[in-house]
Amino acid sequence: MRVKTTIAGCVGALLGVLVAVFHGLVAAPAQAADTARQPVAMHLTFDRPLDASMAPFVLAQSHGMFASEGLGVTTDVAQSSAEAIARVASGASEVALVDVNELIRFHDKPDTAPVKAVFMLFNRAPYAVVARKSRGVQRLADVEGKTLGAAESDLSLHLWPAVARLNGIKPASVKLYRMSAAVREPILSAGQVDAVLGFSYLSAVNLRDRGIPASDLAVLRFSDYGGESYGFALIVNPAFAAGKAEAVRGLVRATIAGTHLAIKDPAAAADEVAALIDGGSRELELERLRTVLADDILTDEVRQKGLGGIDPARLDRSIGQIGEDFKFRKRPTPADIFDDSFLPPADGRMIN
Repeated sequence: MRVKTTIAGCVGALLGVLVAVFHGLVAAPAQAADTARQPVAMHLTFDRPLDASMAPFVLAQSHGMFASEGLGVTTDVAQSSAEAIARVASGASEVALVDVNELIRFHDKPDTAPVKAVFMLFNRAPYAVVARKSRGVQRLADVEGKTLGAAESDLSLHLWPAVARLNGIKPASVKLYRMSAAVREPILSAGQVDAVLGFSYLSAVNLRDRGIPASDLAVLRFSDYGGESYGFALIVNPAFAAGKAEAVRGLVRATIAGTHLAIKDPAAAADEVAALIDGGSRELELERLRTVLADDILTDEVRQKGLGGIDPARLDRSIGQIGEDFKFRKRPTPADIFDDSFLPPADGRMIN
């Protein structure tokens, strides 16, 4: 009996081990699948408070496009493009939406991280001279002898010399009134200056919201006067881009999908954005989004080549225009600024 009991016990123990192993083998793939389903955490920093120009990201989040790419995206706001770039360079944020012209200037600093843009949202920079026609400014040449308001923090101020030269305007003939960006539109609406430097979709729309009739506003976009600059772009931390390349590609794909939604239904996009802004105005954000789409995103270049990319020759010329007001220690190349390896093929970026 002792022998039988011992054998039975051994058989029972062996069966227990086999059952445990079987359950382990079944559970292992399920656990692996659970791990695989964990979203890749990605922190996205905007360089300014939310407005309708960020609609592609708002829609990509609310419509599950980030989630479908396996991304867990959280957002916050920096005080400027320079601050947002610094966060990405340090790894405090994985990605950011910034003015690519600030990124160009960033690359001239010593010992900087090789941060690059991977998606160009604004094919044209929104820089403009926004003027009052009633103050005698209807075309760019009219600013000679006038007072032009400019915020020191605004990159349009630093690209103004190149645009002035291209149009035969002597910068010394224009009186610059330096001020805070917060009072730019109030000072123009009060008539303390004749025109201001700013973003067309911000300054012009804000002025109309302050009661200045559209018929009294001249919006003189740098891009219509020889300005070559691209605008807002997604930048990525270099280590994150190297280690999570597919996540970055997913971010780009989701951003393209969100952009398509904004193009298809700007009114619905403006509703979503306005709902996220304290005291947000649906009408104001809709006008802002329509301006951005028409002037900065849906350009001829984008219609021909698709969303998100750049023309290296044009980017190089824009770097040269920045150099007219900024002395580079070492002039960056387009390859230093933009990495197109995360973009889908052109047929996946075309506007339908």
